[in-house]
Amino acid sequence: MIIQDNVLNAYLKNVYFITGTHLGGKTTISRILAERHRIPLYDMDDAFPAHQRISDVHHQPAMNKQFRDADEFFGRSVEEYRNWLIGSSREQLDFILLDLIRDSAHGPVLCDCHLTLEQAEVLTEPSRIAWLIREPKDNVEEYCRRPDHQPFSRWIHSASDYEQAKATCEETLYTLNHDLYENVKHSRYFWLERDPARTIEETAALVEQHFGL
Repeated sequence: MIIQDNVLNAYLKNVYFITGTHLGGKTTISRILAERHRIPLYDMDDAFPAHQRISDVHHQPAMNKQFRDADEFFGRSVEEYRNWLIGSSREQLDFILLDLIRDSAHGPVLCDCHLTLEQAEVLTEPSRIAWLIREPKDNVEEYCRRPDHQPFSRWIHSASDYEQAKATCEETLYTLNHDLYENVKHSRYFWLERDPARTIEETAALVEQHFGL
């Protein structure tokens, strides 16, 4: 079955997407706005285990790929790692969209997710999406310091050669985020670059204003 783009867009009219690059501030700002406005928050990472349980290896091979240990996971080439991440995100998007259609049927929902510009054009309108971006460098160390990312931190630190695993991960994330980072800044969409001179509250207020909350 193929659902036409205009149908998806119409059924997602109550969804406010907060997306962007890694470590751009998506999760922090989403949580602040959801709590402040008492709007349900949908986090694609939190939903992944449930989606994986109802997926299958034939239809969602990337989501179901198993790794023996961290050495096998981070021992892939950058291209293999990148393609796996892209594939897994694309496969999960089907589940995410169905969840969002259900959850937003009777009111607004905030969605913390990863979208491409091409996906945004199909799924939503500029007034319902905010891009939070950060220059794609030094991702791994900062990612590992965050309390909500400790499972990943333990995973990458369990590799036999942590520095090599970190280098592979850094290059993979750079290749994933660099073009998006540049293209978003030249797009028609609202975006904010992470700026240490701007407080989290100030960033939240700007996104809040854009959404008209």
